[in-house]
Amino acid sequence: MSENESPEPESPASSEEAKQNALLFGVYDVSEIEYTEPGMDRYIKVTPIAHTMGRHASKQFQKSEISIVERLVNRLMQTEDNTGHKQKTMKIVKEALAIVDERSDENPVQILVRAVENAGPREETVRLKYGGISVPQAVDVAPQRRVDQALKFIAKGTLSASYKSKTSAAEALATQLIGAADYDLQSGPISQKEERERVAQAAR
Repeated sequence: MSENESPEPESPASSEEAKQNALLFGVYDVSEIEYTEPGMDRYIKVTPIAHTMGRHASKQFQKSEISIVERLVNRLMQTEDNTGHKQKTMKIVKEALAIVDERSDENPVQILVRAVENAGPREETVRLKYGGISVPQAVDVAPQRRVDQALKFIAKGTLSASYKSKTSAAEALATQLIGAADYDLQSGPISQKEERERVAQAAR
């Protein structure tokens, strides 16, 4: 090597190879997650980063760039017990994924993705006014809203199952995720989705 030639620098930690080798919570590989809903896949982001420090908070419509795991954490924080306690809520999600990992043979992040896909309603109703009369009308749900609603249903099911109960929040969340992923009609997220679609079907 001549004096003018300098050695090539090593690849930075943020290189593509480093991203592929990174693991969510240091445990789960998220490089081979599969999607079954073609319309929702672009809105369900899976990354090994579970806390973006509000990087996308000030940008409109950038919530879909946040990992679905962090979006679940943020949704679970919207309760009186967890508001403002992100590390506490993240610990709940981490423990829930560990429980899902014990109960199933699949990657728990894959279970989460399938649960969100299954729990997102395809139809809902809006209120239209005709001469002072409010009439319900069925409309299709946008893919981004389907993801939002699915996370809402999962969070509500977790809260109802763990509130004033011996069931821990992590245990309740794991049960909701497995039930939604298996499309169990008795699970909270799926029952709420079916109810939403049933009302919309009656308003067609």
